[in-house]
Formats: sequence, structure tokens, C-alpha cells
Amino acid sequence: MKTTKIFAWAFTSVMVFSGCGAGNSNTSTEESSYCVDEKFKQALEFEETTIQPVTEEIHLTGTVETNPDNVIHFVSLVSGVVSKANFSLGDKVVRGQVLAELRSAELSALEAELKNINAQISVAEKKLKTVDSMFEDGISSERDLMKAQSKLVILKSEREKVSFNLSLFSPSAEKGVFEIKAPTSGIITAKSIASGTQITAESEPLFTISDLSEVWVMLDIYATNMQNVEVGMELDMTTLSYSDHNFKGEISAISQVIDHEAKVVKGRVVIKNKDLMLKPGMLMDVIAIKDRGMQAVCISSESIVFDDNQNFVVTYIDDCQMEIRKIEILSKSNGTTFIASGLVENETIITKNQLLIYEQIKN
Repeated sequence: MKTTKIFAWAFTSVMVFSGCGAGNSNTSTEESSYCVDEKFKQALEFEETTIQPVTEEIHLTGTVETNPDNVIHFVSLVSGVVSKANFSLGDKVVRGQVLAELRSAELSALEAELKNINAQISVAEKKLKTVDSMFEDGISSERDLMKAQSKLVILKSEREKVSFNLSLFSPSAEKGVFEIKAPTSGIITAKSIASGTQITAESEPLFTISDLSEVWVMLDIYATNMQNVEVGMELDMTTLSYSDHNFKGEISAISQVIDHEAKVVKGRVVIKNKDLMLKPGMLMDVIAIKDRGMQAVCISSESIVFDDNQNFVVTYIDDCQMEIRKIEILSKSNGTTFIASGLVENETIITKNQLLIYEQIKN
């Protein structure tokens, strides 16, 4: 009888412990029976969970463009043939720099007209001197004197007009050409002339100078994102040309009409172009940061272990008290993950080499 009771008690104990083990396998936490030695601990990094405002990333695309307020399109005021071009597309130029030389019949005509007027002024001055002398002697009338003075004034006015017209075209008397000078400093972003090009006063702009110290990033906002994107949102922008550099900005304006070709609404970002890194035409990968108006526990995204279509972290209390914690993700933003459940504030998690600890605990 005693033997039978002992056997029954042993069988019951086995069933109870087996039942506890099965129950633990379905929980979201796995405790560690593994301890970290001091040497391996030096290869680990830790982070304490905090509560922060929840933000959401909205992915957009953009294109770098020149600021139209800082762009000058140069149009020739005279017709002629370009005899020399001293610049290329992409060159940096300074105000007053000679960019091209233009041979024109209008230059010859203006110079001939100026010489003719100067000769007439010389004759008119001599005549005025004679009439003035005769007027003092009583030989000439006051009317003749006023007529001579008026003619000299008119000729001088004509000379000023012709001289001003010549100054607009920066003539070079030695070379017999008009010198086309840069009206401002900047970068040549468009060019339509070369040596031998024949131009007219009504032709297209000869070149375009842009100040690229400040550029625009024009965003493509698709219909699915229109309700989530607004003026003032902070942006993180990257480009393939500088993959390790992050450009910051914010949306300064959003168009109220849809671009019919691209079927998007355009947003504008004004950004200072330090060292002229951004070039017109560059494509930008843009992340808009939206504030969701709530707070949640947040951790660095690199601390998460993804396994079997679920997300886990490894929490740490001491070298022998670590556990696998299943988490539910609320949102991610700029390397930070916001947690819906599974963690509370001020818990310590492992953020580096946590996968090695995870495998030790799991196995």
C-alpha cells in the first residue's frame, strides 16, 4: 500500500511540473539561465527606455531646383556674331567678368553716330562763341544767340544718348566688338552660344547665371500623403551623391493645384546650399516627420531582434538576469522605434550584440 502511494505522488508531481513548463512556452517572455562573463560584457551596449512624443515618417521624393529669384537670363540687346566665348556650362563667374565678344554692325553705326555728333558739337561751340561776340558788339540779335545756345544743348543731349547706348553694350574700341559682361556673380546653369553663333535682339537668352548659395527642393506629394503633409513639417533629406550626409529643412509652401503631368501636388523647401553641394536636377530622398500628438516608450531601432515574423528585445537586469521580451511596434521614425506594448519606461535593454544573447537564452 505504501509503495502504491509513493508511486502515485511521484506521478502527480511529474504531471504538475510538465504542465508548468507547457504554460511558460506560450508566454512572451523567456528568462535566462545564462550569465554574461565580464569579458563578453565589454562587447555589449545598453540603453534605457524613455517616453517621448510619437512621430511618424512619411517618405517623399524631391528634385533640387534653382531659386528663380536668384536667376538671371541674359538677352542681347543687339544683333551680331559671337566672335569669342570665354565660359562653359557650370563655370563660376563674377560680376563684370567678360564672358563673350560680339561683332555687330550696330556698334559701327553707334560709333560713327557719336563721332558725327562730336563734330557737330565742335562746330556749334565755335558758332556760339562767334554769335556771342557779335551780340556783345551789337551786331547779332539776342534771338540768334539763343538759337545757337539751343542747338548746342540739343547736340550735347544727343551725344549723351548715344554714349549711354554704347555703355550698355560695353564696347571695346581696340577690338571693335561689344563685350558681354556678367551682370552678377554665380554659376552658369544654361548656355546657348559658342564662337560663330549668330544672334538677334529677339533671340533666346544667351546664358543663365544662377546664385546657388540657396536652392529649392521641390517635393512630389502624392494623393495618399496629401492629408498627412503640411507646411512647417521638419524634413530629413538625402541624395545618392552624398549618401552619408543628412540635409535638414522644413516645408515652406505647398501648391494648391495638382501638377497635371506628374499627378502630384508640389511642395517647396528652401535650403542653404553650403559648399554648393546640391546641384540643380539632383534627386532627393525625403522623410517628413509627423507629430502624432501622443507619447510612448521608445528605443533605438537597431536594438530589435526580428524572428519568426515577430519583434523582440533582450532586457537586462544584471549579468545573470536577462530575458527575451516580445514587443508590439507603434511606429518608426529616424532610427527610433515607438513601442505599443511589451516595454515600460526605465527598463534596460541590450542594443549591441543582443542577437548573441537572444540565441543563448532561446536555446
